[in-house]
Amino acid sequence: MDFELLFSIAGLIAMAGWLALLLSPWMPRWSDYIAGFLVPIVLSIGYTILLIFFPAQNGGGFGSLAEVKQLFSSSSAMMAGWVHFLAFDLVVGAWICRSARQQEIRFWMIVPCLPVTFLFGPAGFLMFTAICGLHMRFMRATQ
Repeated sequence: MDFELLFSIAGLIAMAGWLALLLSPWMPRWSDYIAGFLVPIVLSIGYTILLIFFPAQNGGGFGSLAEVKQLFSSSSAMMAGWVHFLAFDLVVGAWICRSARQQEIRFWMIVPCLPVTFLFGPAGFLMFTAICGLHMRFMRATQ
């Protein structure tokens, strides 16, 4: 299996979802569908195929840091981990955009959260949570 090729394909598929999020102010329904459903489903199918048909052959597991390190020394496990990362971070990014619209947070305020979510997952979620808190405090103060 050419994992380098799969790596590139998975990245391009994920980037389509992130592009849809950046365009979400102009196409919110399509953005929600593409980034919040379609692309994560495609990546999840790829992830499941990797797990079933290309299991890690070198042992390892999730019981200790040493086991995780051994598990991810396998190219197939590393590829599955990467696709897992791409899918879940995109789902969080789509949720951020959808939640911001529902809370009437201006898009420009959450744009910095998107690359942080893509690159550092939980840090982007934390950043968005802080923005939500500040937005709610501001809204209460102006009422």
